[in-house]
Amino acid sequence: METTFPQLLLNHASARPADTAMREKEYGIWQAISWADMAALVEHLACGLHQAGLRQHDHMVVIGANRPRLYATMLAVQSLGAVPIALYQDAAAPECVFPINNAEVSFAFAEDQEQVDKLLEIREQCPQLNHIYFDDPRGLRNYDEPGLAALDELIGSGKAFAGIHTDFFKEQVAKVQPDDVAAMFFTSGTTGNPKGVVHTHDTLLNRARAGADFDKLTHKEDVLAYLPPAWIGQNIFSYAQWLSCGYVVNCPESAATVTIDLKEVGPTYYFAPPRVFEGLLTSVMIRMEDAGTLKRKMFHYFMDVAKRVGPTLMDGKTVGTGDRLLYAMGDFLVYGPLRNNLGFSRVRVAYTAGEAIGPDLFSFYRSIGVNLKQLYGSTETAVFVCLQPDHEARADTVGVPCKGVEIKVADNGEILVKSPGLLKGYFKNPEATAEVLTAEGWYHTSDAGFLDAHGHLKIIDRVKDVGRIQGGANDGAMFAPKYVENKLKFFQHIKEVVAYGDGRDKVCVMINIDFEAVGNWAERRNLPYAGYTDLAQKPEVYQLIKECVEKVNADLSVDTLLAGSQVSRFLVLHKELDADDGELTRTNKVRRGFIAEKYDVLIDALYGGKTSQFIETQVKFEDGRTGKVSATLRIDDTKTFAPVKAAA
Repeated sequence: METTFPQLLLNHASARPADTAMREKEYGIWQAISWADMAALVEHLACGLHQAGLRQHDHMVVIGANRPRLYATMLAVQSLGAVPIALYQDAAAPECVFPINNAEVSFAFAEDQEQVDKLLEIREQCPQLNHIYFDDPRGLRNYDEPGLAALDELIGSGKAFAGIHTDFFKEQVAKVQPDDVAAMFFTSGTTGNPKGVVHTHDTLLNRARAGADFDKLTHKEDVLAYLPPAWIGQNIFSYAQWLSCGYVVNCPESAATVTIDLKEVGPTYYFAPPRVFEGLLTSVMIRMEDAGTLKRKMFHYFMDVAKRVGPTLMDGKTVGTGDRLLYAMGDFLVYGPLRNNLGFSRVRVAYTAGEAIGPDLFSFYRSIGVNLKQLYGSTETAVFVCLQPDHEARADTVGVPCKGVEIKVADNGEILVKSPGLLKGYFKNPEATAEVLTAEGWYHTSDAGFLDAHGHLKIIDRVKDVGRIQGGANDGAMFAPKYVENKLKFFQHIKEVVAYGDGRDKVCVMINIDFEAVGNWAERRNLPYAGYTDLAQKPEVYQLIKECVEKVNADLSVDTLLAGSQVSRFLVLHKELDADDGELTRTNKVRRGFIAEKYDVLIDALYGGKTSQFIETQVKFEDGRTGKVSATLRIDDTKTFAPVKAAA
């Protein structure tokens, strides 16, 4: 049934007014807000914004972490037929200039002093930004800026207005139509300025409902909202599906308490990118390495049982009586306590997406009884394109097309999608819209892949990134950088990788170590280090990383398509790649072209046969100051393997 976000809010408030809509943790205590209270808050905010001059089709930015009042502000904006635009709360001030000016934004919601300062810093560049409302007043008492006001003041004026004009809010909600614009999401902008992806109420809610139906989600689910609201994945899981299903969304106290809050909430429906699952597993393995001998032996014994038996049980298949009893014992002694410690004791469905997940990592969670699955989608498709059915979750696919989706593969291997959830277009960018949307309604994903014999979609890489090796022993071989990068990132000691090889005679990579994992590894070997740069250049660390690279090479040698993508040389970077330094997007995607320009001296050294290279790099600190990090980086050759030919 076609509907809108504010109408769904009113439906829940009418049908189940006292039920909990959201919880927020503050000062260590979880506070609940009911559907009736949420509807009243949204009404007062909408009336206040109307009085302040927000009108249909206007845009309002919201910047902050997941909070009930942030969600209420978005709903209030939508209730007036206007469009909320969430921006990343960790973005530097200059990154906000283009979206605000592109969308001609005059209204803004800022969670706290940090976000207010950010908006005030760029106000001269954004002269139309007349209204800034803050939620948390701490540190803002002496601020005296035109147009700056507390959200409480807006709510107060709106409440007074609603008391006089009792039908105004419902009349405004009734005017909003399913095909009206509901939200705009700015892409991460790996190249050039970000593009504003325009979605309607129907495109977002249609996909939210399709995903909910696929996994049989109900109002009884509990969800933890901890990822940036500016990311469409967070919007779908904690906003669109929240209103579509009516389940409870829990907002953690802060980014630092997410792990604790995850255990306290015990969500039944959970989403995280692979890096979060990797981080959780790394913390588990570090603790186990520090555990006593008996506990460590028991853990490894039952994990071997889990690897052998767990995935089979998760796929709904039968196992022998002995294995079933061993697994039950392991569940009591190891898997159950482990799930509880991770916060996954109640998880019914868990999803990961955004990057490929390592097969070992994927199997680990499924083997201990976590129903972890993969999905495929993007900002432009309102997330849900492919989903993995229960009992058909595999590490090397992203699932089957979900309800309403058609997929076809172009002659160049690009995946094309037709779906009710496709973007309306890119804001003020008809040329870019025409590049991705055909007249027949097909969306160009820019991803290369294929459908396997079981109807599951497999992703290879970005079409533009797939290239060819030129010259050398692997002349003409296919090169897929993301595929190589992901295979290396499957190792717990490797956090980030940037691979190069298109148009060159071999593949070379630059690697970021995982500081926590490698640091713990070094400490257990009594290997002293002074910090990241020092640790990264230790000969022992280079040997550790070299072994990982050569394992990947051995694995690639049996891949008929990508045997030529084996890594010939590598180096470990002296600093972690960082979004503040322009090396990553705000969604932690590598900006390969930018990095190639910034570190061109390192790439030249890799391909020039050098064994070391000095580099000095400017870095930006959290407080806005800049500094420099320098080091002489070692460059190592790695063993490559002759391609293993498939049997005839």
